Amino acid sequence: MSRNLDSPVQTQMAVAVFKTPLSGGNKMEGKQHRHHQLQRQSSGRRVFVQTETGCVLGMELDRSDNVHTVKRRLQIALNFPTEESSLTYGDTVLTNDLSAVRNDSPLLLKRNFMHRSSSTPCLSPTGRDLEQKDRSGPIEILNQSECFGVVKQMVKDIVKAMKVGVEPLPVHSGLGGAYYFRNKKGHSVAIVKPTDEEPFAPNNPKGFVGRALGQPGLKSSVRVGETGFREVAAYLLDYNRFANVPPTALVKITHSVFNVNDGVKGNKARDKKFVSKIASFQKFVAHDFDASDHGTSSFPVASVHRIGILDVRIFNTDRHGGNLLVKKVETFGEVELIPIDHGLCLPETLEDPYFEWIHWPQASLPFSDEELEYIGKLDPLKDCEMLRRELPMIREACLRVLVVCTVFLKEAASYGLCLAEIGEMMTREFRSGEEEPSELEVVCIEAKRLITERDVFSPRSDGVGEAEFQFDIDCDEIQLTDDYFTRNPFSNGRSSLGKLEEEDEEDEEEDNTENAVSMITMKDSFFSSTSTVLSKLSTSMKNTHLSSTGGNSLKSLTRGKSENTSSGHKSANEQLPVSASFVKVADMKEEEWVMFLERFQELLAPAFAKRKTVTVSKRQRLGTSCQF
Repeated sequence: MSRNLDSPVQTQMAVAVFKTPLSGGNKMEGKQHRHHQLQRQSSGRRVFVQTETGCVLGMELDRSDNVHTVKRRLQIALNFPTEESSLTYGDTVLTNDLSAVRNDSPLLLKRNFMHRSSSTPCLSPTGRDLEQKDRSGPIEILNQSECFGVVKQMVKDIVKAMKVGVEPLPVHSGLGGAYYFRNKKGHSVAIVKPTDEEPFAPNNPKGFVGRALGQPGLKSSVRVGETGFREVAAYLLDYNRFANVPPTALVKITHSVFNVNDGVKGNKARDKKFVSKIASFQKFVAHDFDASDHGTSSFPVASVHRIGILDVRIFNTDRHGGNLLVKKVETFGEVELIPIDHGLCLPETLEDPYFEWIHWPQASLPFSDEELEYIGKLDPLKDCEMLRRELPMIREACLRVLVVCTVFLKEAASYGLCLAEIGEMMTREFRSGEEEPSELEVVCIEAKRLITERDVFSPRSDGVGEAEFQFDIDCDEIQLTDDYFTRNPFSNGRSSLGKLEEEDEEDEEEDNTENAVSMITMKDSFFSSTSTVLSKLSTSMKNTHLSSTGGNSLKSLTRGKSENTSSGHKSANEQLPVSASFVKVADMKEEEWVMFLERFQELLAPAFAKRKTVTVSKRQRLGTSCQF
């Protein structure tokens, strides 16, 4: 297997026409389904192979299957061309071996054409082929973890209602496709959002089409079709329901209510057939209104803090009042807040977040002892391990953003900053028509500059007896030991991330960005952190030459330039202000990433001190919300 370094991250799109699993012969079909489940548990694995236009085929693998046989089965069942295509699994391009693919995983069949067209319609399967090969039930959770116990009961209730003819209800608000699935009493139980009906996805029911799966979406750092697993990630990271995120899972769900467009123009198919899709499946929470319809003065301080803590950790780029549900409780005047819609969290790179709560008075109050204890126990290493285990399709770039933000939160809270100050340091400024990097981004820029300087001024010693050359950057002497890659807690055990393409700027651009870097006043000796998490990163690199990062990191600043855009389609960046990419954390190799985190943490104390002493004027917000 080889890492798919430049292609879009694997997405969980699904649209395949099925013979209804809810029609006559339910008892016999149920017995067959249970038999196939037992057979699969005792022998092979099940995967869902998807095309980038939305087609999907569920198939069971045995030990003899490889990439070639999977493509062949897909071609026969869906009458879909598989020549000049790659089968991807998250960040990995599968060459032939499928041993790394886990049970219930979605795979993406990606065409290799240089000029791809997203106008290919979703093809219908050839009847018997699909019926024989895809034996999954009407709703299948794409993970059997104990984390989804509540979801399993919801699925049972909905399946019973589907069998007696209770129809889902489409959600007419928002830009993407969403549906309320109900129980036998007609009560809404879950809200289902197919990932191929997102804004700009091939089967969006509201006219917002024109993108193939994996291309930039409403936010350029979140690709089309990838909001579903982010919804699940937010739920999984909300340990002990601290922020009150409703139970959420990824499912394969089959029903005739879903939308299938006829080609790229978004024309809806005339015949309503049973189609199978992969979607986010979230518990429906009855509520009285949302935060945009109600004054914020009655919101509990603890609820605002807890939701804010989650938003900071996951770098939420879209926390607006519409995705904070408000529910009245029995105690007079008190309300409960329920955060939803986390599809635009964990972007692939730092950009401008949107925190609705940043100017609420509750956010300016100090954290409680309970909140500080919760923050102190957060471990980004364990977070990454958990997400890789539960969501193997998640991209490493997203995990690096999670690590940076969690470290930033822990250090800021320990230093005594309140939620509003933390949010302000993460938020960009908009001055004289120009977007400027946030204080968090400035620290990241400086940390990358320091490791780049070490690379430039610390050449490898080639001859025996040759004098050692060391470059002191006010840090302890460090060495790269033999077991570095074994002990590196932020390595996923596979090859390191490839570098993302960065635009070279003119020399004068460097001069302009130096003003941003000067926001951090370096002290003679850095603050010595007592964090137990990053102390594990004290690996060393004596006499080690890091690979070139392609020039000074400050030259990587780009303004208003989006990546991987396709010509001829109306992109999300034409709908919303373009967010500049000042600094990327995914372009570093593993050893550079470890050194970056060390420098990053050392630079935080001076940045916090500056924040405490400088009077910050009220900012003009550039952030944009994207209500689905």
